[in-house]
Amino acid sequence: MKIVIAPDSFKGSLTAVEAAQAIERGVKKVSQDIETILVPVADGGEGTMDSLVAATNGRMVDVSVKGPLLDSVPAAYGILGDGQTCVIEMASASGLCLIETTKRNPVLTTTFGTGQLIKKALDDGCRKFILAIGGSATNDGGIGMLQALGMQLLDSDGKSVGYGGGELSRIVQIDDQDFDSRITNCEFLIASDVQNPLIGKDGASYVFGPQKGATPQMVEMLDRNLSHWADLVEKKTGIRLHDKPGAGAAGGIGGAFQAFFPSETKRGIDIVIEYTGLADKLTNAECAFTGEGQIDFQTASGKTPMGVAEEAKKKGIPVFALAGSVGKDIDVLYEHGITSVHSIVNAPMTLQEAIIGGAALLEDTAEQVMRTYLASLKK
Repeated sequence: MKIVIAPDSFKGSLTAVEAAQAIERGVKKVSQDIETILVPVADGGEGTMDSLVAATNGRMVDVSVKGPLLDSVPAAYGILGDGQTCVIEMASASGLCLIETTKRNPVLTTTFGTGQLIKKALDDGCRKFILAIGGSATNDGGIGMLQALGMQLLDSDGKSVGYGGGELSRIVQIDDQDFDSRITNCEFLIASDVQNPLIGKDGASYVFGPQKGATPQMVEMLDRNLSHWADLVEKKTGIRLHDKPGAGAAGGIGGAFQAFFPSETKRGIDIVIEYTGLADKLTNAECAFTGEGQIDFQTASGKTPMGVAEEAKKKGIPVFALAGSVGKDIDVLYEHGITSVHSIVNAPMTLQEAIIGGAALLEDTAEQVMRTYLASLKK
């Protein structure tokens, strides 16, 4: 019997790899004869790089870059097993996780470090890129990334502007003469589920700015600044980012990719499924396990368990989803291929206790689900 185990991370508790290993231990308690195929996955957010590197027997490259507030931070990018494809998680260089809550300020934060990661990977010979752009701390329209790659953004005196969303209004000229010429010979695959435009009430500043530390006054200013930037980009490239779907992703870096890079955007989970070879690994499987920290009705919007279930459904394979927390309105998940949803919390406990004991709880739940499934086959 072949079982595919394809969970996401349980944030704050287990990486996707650790979660897969815990589920495997539970399954093997039922029978050592069960063949287990571990496929740690992610949906384009945190853990995407680790998932793809592990699936392709790739390697990690450590790099020191400028963080969102221009302090030096340790970051990394992955090189997939083909030796040519680079995976970058924007959050590792320009992420909200790098800033204390009291210091969050999208007027100041920059994507410069993300550009440094791309430049270092270019120097190392990479020409294919996968960018996971979730979790950003920025609202700068991607100008920091462009600046790191040689683009000159000039003010009325012909001098380079500074960094952050607050500087966008000062730009009067886009000079791409020194923009890294290697980029035109590259492929950029952007992992993002965000379809928001760059500006307006549904745009980057209004929808995502507050969670990055923006006050209502800052939101209005940042939206005006992005509108000014979009005008300049349209004049320079002919590409109108103002209302373009996906341009507002990650504080507008989605728009920068659309305007200045040979790029394509896909759902994060679809990219991970493709590069991990999940569909092939599901062939002839008896069933599959997936899971993440919380499963609720939002899971149906393209999160990991739903992506795994959709692939398994094509092959008629039942899918058991394990979660630290099970939220409301999960009935919609059953229509998309998830057979059943199981909370791993088996007794009254605090969140911290659940996080600390995550591996054991996941292992125990996987064992019980496997025992129940095998008993059903005997009827």
